[in-house]
This record gives sequence, C-alpha cells and structure tokens, in this order.
Amino acid sequence: MYIYEQKNWPKFNWDQEKIFTLLTPLRHKQGRLIGRMEAIGFPKQDEAILEALTNDVVKSSEIEGEILDQSLVRSSVARHLHMDIGALCPVDKNVDGVVEMVLDATQNYDQILTKERLFEWHLSLFPQGGKSFQPLTVGSFRKGVVEVVSGQVGDEKVHFQAPPACQVGREMDFFLDWINKKDQMDLVLKASIAHLWFVTIHPFDDGNGRIGRAIADFLLARSEKSSKRFYSLSKHIQLLRKGYYAILEKTQKGSLDITHWIEWFFHCLDKALDDALVSLEGVLQKAEFWKEFEEVSLNERQRKVVNRLLDGFKGKLTSSKWAKIAKCSQDTAYRDILELIDKDILEKDSEKSGRSTSYSLVNPNCSK
Repeated sequence: MYIYEQKNWPKFNWDQEKIFTLLTPLRHKQGRLIGRMEAIGFPKQDEAILEALTNDVVKSSEIEGEILDQSLVRSSVARHLHMDIGALCPVDKNVDGVVEMVLDATQNYDQILTKERLFEWHLSLFPQGGKSFQPLTVGSFRKGVVEVVSGQVGDEKVHFQAPPACQVGREMDFFLDWINKKDQMDLVLKASIAHLWFVTIHPFDDGNGRIGRAIADFLLARSEKSSKRFYSLSKHIQLLRKGYYAILEKTQKGSLDITHWIEWFFHCLDKALDDALVSLEGVLQKAEFWKEFEEVSLNERQRKVVNRLLDGFKGKLTSSKWAKIAKCSQDTAYRDILELIDKDILEKDSEKSGRSTSYSLVNPNCSK
C-alpha cells in the first residue's frame, strides 16, 4: 500500500517535539545567514546569489541524471537578473527554461501557486516537448500511469507507482489549496511536506522532481521574505542522492507519519546553510585581505593568483604553478613572487630552493 492509499491521506502527522527541536536552531541559522549576507554589500551579495542559483539549477537537473553546462547556466542566470559578469555565453533554450522556472519560484515567492503557473514551469522544462523517443504531455497534467523504476529492461524494479491519472486534478486542487492557505504552520516545515506531497502525486509525465524542489525553494524564499538566494538545497540533495531516493521510497510506502522524511529534509537544509556560511566566511576574509592591501600596487597576474589563493588553492603554490595560472614565463612568475614577498603578501613555506619551493599568503593582519 502506498501512502496516498491510506485512509486519512493526505493528513500527515509527525513527532511535534522532535521536529520542533530540529526546526528552532535551523530557523536561527537561516536568519543568521540572511542577516550576515545583507551586511556585506550588493556586489558580494550578487556573487553569492549567482553561485547559489547556478548550483540550484545544475544540481537539481543532475539529480535526475541530466547534466547541464555550468557556464551556460551561470550566463543565463546573470542575463535574467541583469548581472554584469563580462561576456555571456550563447542562449540555450533548454538551459534558459530551467533557469526561468527556478527564478520564478524564488523571485516571485509572494505570488500564489496555481495550476497555470505549474504548467508554465513544465513548459519551461520541456520547451521542445521532451525527447523524441519519449513523447510527453507538456504543460498539463499527465494522462497515463507513471512509475519510478530502475534496472534493465525485462528486469525492472518498481520503486513507486503514482496515483491514477484520473485522481491527479483533484489531488492537485487539495495540494494547491494547502500551499496557498495562510495558516500557522512554519514555512520551512511546510517546504519539507510540500516536496514530499508533490512528488507523491507525481502530476506530470516527467520533471516532477525538479518542479518539486522548485516548490520547496518557493516556500523557503517565502519563509525568508526574500528573493535573494544565498544557498542551494538541491546541491546537497544531489550529494545525498541515494539517500534522497531511499527516504522518499520508504516514506511513500509507509504510514502518514512522515517524521523521518522531515528530519532528512531538515538535515539537508542544515548542510546547505552551513555551506553558505562557510562560503560567507571566505568572502569576508577575502574582503578583509584586500582592504589590508588596498594601497599596495599589484599587477594583473599577481591579483589573479592571490585571488586563487584566497578562494582556497589546493596543494602548494610554486613558481611553476604560478606560471601556469598566470600564463607567463617561469622567470616572470619568480619576479612576481619575489615582489609579493617584499610586500609581505607571500612568504616561503620552507628553506628549499629551486622549483620545489612553495609559498603561502601572509596573515593579512600582519603589519606591512
């Protein structure tokens, strides 16, 4: 028996005390991130928003096995938000469609969610009507049976079978009434339930996972009363992809007690917020560094490599690596490094000489 076949569907229940215990620090962390991001200024905010939205689009598609070109996604997000990131990549209709859906969900969180809006999202996901070998009903609810399966043809395993198509319209009416209803339920909690509920109805032939995650982002943006996205939930769902499908399957074959699903969702959101806070610390340290050395004259090569170091350079910086990054000769790289040592920006890691010598940034708070 699937969860939607339960007598009291869709009257979900959960362990109130356990969920409240998890929700309170999560909301505090969410507020702390938003507050700190608001204090860093618009240019850095735009940089964080661009990264978060790019990750959301790329990773949400990746969860479904669809790999999008990150540079095309980044360019599309920047174009839609009128951000200046230099030269933009050519327009790709498929990429643009996914970006438009995610942006509508997060930028227009204060508008009600309707069938027509969901149909527009679905059309955005499949601007060419889907793959030629798999015709889809696009821009309207499905007309047939939908199953989530894995395995080779002839040896498939059915993980989930969605409600009959004849029930989808009524199920979605209940769902959308609940989404748009102004009640006392915390919106982060509502986001977790909404995603599970939507993918259980599975109202479309394809794209249900991506639209379901967009709905979660829609409610998370509403919970923050902000269209500015500083973290990516989809990025962390993708990192835990196997666990995501496992908890969905277990919940959809279980009772109406969805405590474990909500816990899993909250854990994923918590990781997304932690990731954003770590990135924020990096942004703040970078800003502090350049403030410390704002009056020091550096050439373009030096600024490029120092920024790479500030962004978390992997391994040891040597003159050979400098030459490769800055696209210059070994001699030029060595001169650049010596100048930065003289200016107390770089220091040697050891007494070794030659190409094996490595260098690190000096603490920017050290006196020059």
